[in-house]
Amino acid sequence: MTNDRVRRSLILVIEDVEETRYGIERLLTVSGYQISTARDEQEAIQRASLDHPDLILISLGLDAESILLVARRMREHAGLGKEVPVVIFCVTSLGEGDEVAAGDNVYMTRPDNFDQLRALLSRLLRKLPRAD
Repeated sequence: MTNDRVRRSLILVIEDVEETRYGIERLLTVSGYQISTARDEQEAIQRASLDHPDLILISLGLDAESILLVARRMREHAGLGKEVPVVIFCVTSLGEGDEVAAGDNVYMTRPDNFDQLRALLSRLLRKLPRAD
């Protein structure tokens, strides 16, 4: 799979703080990704249903267990399969630089910097089946 496929991927960013959502959107757009955004679970379900993202990035002010429930409900209500990776920022649950597989193609992370996050997203998107 080429890097072009990864860079054209659509990432749904779910972030409840507008400034942070905008910052993540800008950084990922500059990195070549297409971005769709949502500010809460309900909006995320709507966006996921319409946009069919290749990856979901969740950064909400909730504990890790609550965010895992959001991810599960979103996949169910938006009709997304488990092949769509979900990446969750868990600032309070993990040490800096940590990444943990939470099962069902869900990953919790606390990157030290944007390069670490970008590398994780690229790695997960390379695992997706080709659309062509």
